[in-house]
Amino acid sequence: MNYRHAYHAGNHADVFKHLVLTRLIALMSRKEQPFAYLDTHAGLGLYDLRGDEASRTGEWLEGIGRLWGRQDLPDLAADYLRILGKMNPDGELRYYPGSPELARRLARQQDRVLLNEKHPQDGQLLKENMKRDPRVSVHLGEGWHVPRALLPVAEKRALMLIDPPFEQLDELKRCTQALKESISRMRQTVAAIWYPIKDDARQMTRFYNDLTSTGAPKLLRVELLVHPLETPQSLNGSGLAIANPPWGLEEELRELLPWLAEVLGQTKGSWRMDWLIAE
Repeated sequence: MNYRHAYHAGNHADVFKHLVLTRLIALMSRKEQPFAYLDTHAGLGLYDLRGDEASRTGEWLEGIGRLWGRQDLPDLAADYLRILGKMNPDGELRYYPGSPELARRLARQQDRVLLNEKHPQDGQLLKENMKRDPRVSVHLGEGWHVPRALLPVAEKRALMLIDPPFEQLDELKRCTQALKESISRMRQTVAAIWYPIKDDARQMTRFYNDLTSTGAPKLLRVELLVHPLETPQSLNGSGLAIANPPWGLEEELRELLPWLAEVLGQTKGSWRMDWLIAE
């Protein structure tokens, strides 16, 4: 377990993932009925962009650093930027929220936030960061066990983020298995798998094929590239495979993604969105 997300906090993949996550939470919050948010590989929840890890890579400069201070931000980014503004009240960008902190701040009183982190040090820091909020519970176990351990939830609605470190060669396969388990245990779960996009076209084709056999009622594929697909030895972009996306998300992302591709593109920004499983 050598992966530490602090090195990558706030990069282009985080911006994409977290903006979509804020829209998922916003759309689910339109109904008064409570929901549970589940995070299989939660990380710390909070990151210092001036800390040792983030300073070593500087990846955030090509991510949230490109959005900070812009005047042409779309309305759909309002929740995301509002949280960042509250975390950095002096106007200087230093602190960045991980998905647990975004979920905690956007969840309503009737909602619950269920977080899991396997890394022992990060798990304890996550507990410390979340201890003042009674709606939040932190589990220190294997992330791949979350679907069978926590689903179904009492709330009858669930939003799950599956976001592993992708250190092991089989993690794309394990993502699809986790989605399959989630759907089998609670069919209406809104489950989002985040995945990196590099230059291995055959691996991605296998992953897409596996996703279509998960049994999800519907599955939306959303991808944002900052380099062309064939760029070698690079994180060319990232994607989200979203099962049971709430009504309105597709329309929102058609507005948001072109702007993100323009702002975050490095050698060449682009995006795509389609249905791997149509309803």
